Amino acid sequence: MQDYIQRRVLDICSYILGTKATVRQAAQVFKVSKSTVHKDMTERLPSLNKQLAKEIKAVLEYNKAERHLRGGEATRRKYKDLA
Repeated sequence: MQDYIQRRVLDICSYILGTKATVRQAAQVFKVSKSTVHKDMTERLPSLNKQLAKEIKAVLEYNKAERHLRGGEATRRKYKDLA
């Protein structure tokens, strides 16, 4: 793995762990695609640091479990603003 990719993986990892950000939010901050962030966190990070990969997996699973609630809240706000 190239050095700049390793740096990006570790930077995104520390950002997600520090802020509990979603893949989408991390992608916006680091100006890469959601697919890149997801691949970095699920495939590349375990080869660099298994402990960080476990911590990231917990955050990603939490965000996945919460996404239907976030979507419902966004829809509620959308229609409240239209009224």
